[in-house]
Amino acid sequence: MAEKDVLLYPALDKVAGEEFLQEAFQIMLEEGIRKGMDASEKVCNWKEPEELQQILDLELKDGGEPQERLLEHCRDVIRYSVKTCHPRFFNQLFSGLDPHALVGRLITEMLNTSQYTYEIAPVFVLMEEVVLKKLRELIGWDGGDGIFCPGGSISNMYAMNVARYHHFPDCKQKGNWAIPKLAVFTSQESHYSIQKGAAFLGIGTDNVYLVAVDEKGKMIPADLEKQINRAKSERAFPFFVSVTCGTTVLGAFDPVAEIAEVCSKHRVWLHVDAAWGGSALLSQRHRHLLDGIERADSVAWNPHKMLMTGLQCSAFLLRDSSGLLQRCHCARATYLFQTDKFYNMAYDRGDQTIQCGRKVDCLKLWLMWKANGTKGLEQRVDRAFAFTRYLADEIKKREGFQLVIEPEFINLCFWYVPPSLRGQEGCTDYCLRLGKVAPMIKERMMKKGSMMVGYQPHGNRVNFFRQVVTNPAVTRGDLDFFLDEIEVLGRDL
Repeated sequence: MAEKDVLLYPALDKVAGEEFLQEAFQIMLEEGIRKGMDASEKVCNWKEPEELQQILDLELKDGGEPQERLLEHCRDVIRYSVKTCHPRFFNQLFSGLDPHALVGRLITEMLNTSQYTYEIAPVFVLMEEVVLKKLRELIGWDGGDGIFCPGGSISNMYAMNVARYHHFPDCKQKGNWAIPKLAVFTSQESHYSIQKGAAFLGIGTDNVYLVAVDEKGKMIPADLEKQINRAKSERAFPFFVSVTCGTTVLGAFDPVAEIAEVCSKHRVWLHVDAAWGGSALLSQRHRHLLDGIERADSVAWNPHKMLMTGLQCSAFLLRDSSGLLQRCHCARATYLFQTDKFYNMAYDRGDQTIQCGRKVDCLKLWLMWKANGTKGLEQRVDRAFAFTRYLADEIKKREGFQLVIEPEFINLCFWYVPPSLRGQEGCTDYCLRLGKVAPMIKERMMKKGSMMVGYQPHGNRVNFFRQVVTNPAVTRGDLDFFLDEIEVLGRDL
């Protein structure tokens, strides 16, 4: 074909492409969803990195490969990946698979649009505001603002940036050297994104004051006030307090109402990192854990965790209705946010964010909410609490299991003490030996593929398991299996 004629025809084979999609979707349904959610299948087919590199054909070549070979690549990707939808995957703060949320994710990928303007994403601009408004109502706000962010860490960073701009609008143009030394306050149990945010924004990690916590991991309001006064004495300006509702390890909820009093007294921005625990607001039975959250200036909330919308879905929510978010982040790019558009430019929300292109994160949550209703999501939250209560009660009945702390949320933290260590608590090397148990059991379960659960040390506590259940496909049989399997894998240690 002559070069001038090449542009007369499409460069894509639409028929072959559709055939590939149909075959690939069938593989996803069978291998990823049906087998991935089957308790009799492995959570993971573990291979060491060197072995996996030999199995997978990861090299990118000059020429394209045939469809059957590409489909085999798809099978391999699923086969050797961790099945986070498996009913015995307890390793992260997210798990499970909601079919409606998945469809929302697939439609989002298929449409492949960006959230920045109404003209390119008319449905999603309207949808995002409806979803954010619903989340704000659950917090207890009548108005406000917000945006979906790429994860809770970025949502927390947005809060810090907006709070700085609120106190010192000149910092946007003149930078940090035009404003006083700033002080951030958060608890010793807070998420590491607060430290990262302070570093990224030029505030500095040395200016993050860590507030003491009680025996349950909750921030102590009296120590917060002490730290604020200390910062003032060191000629720093206290501008931002981040409290945590659902700490990563223990699942603790800081006393927001009491902390709000301290923040009000000192005129400090109050941010609530409810990335993990925010979904408890849906439960009439458990929302008391977040009492006082309505007094916050901003909130981070990750529905991709407890509500199972799928990664990623993180909301940054503001009580402010004056356009603070827009003023803080806007750059007014005239090639995107033209001032002479034929529709109402108020619907172009892209200048509220530090991003330009922004993935649509609202559809999966909206479609899942439409399918389940608020009551259905409440039942999902209550079921997660019931899972944890059941396991905590069972642990108390079983020899060798020991709770680290009585669970307040759905983080179940416990040690498994094998028979060889029982009654040895007084020995000098007891803690050293106990700290090796969880990693060894984890290695065995991973190589066996039977389940996955996380472990970590914490303060002066040696390694213990942190089990989290958010997947409504889990049954009591899966929970009993979990405890039985810990015993099977660790009894000879």
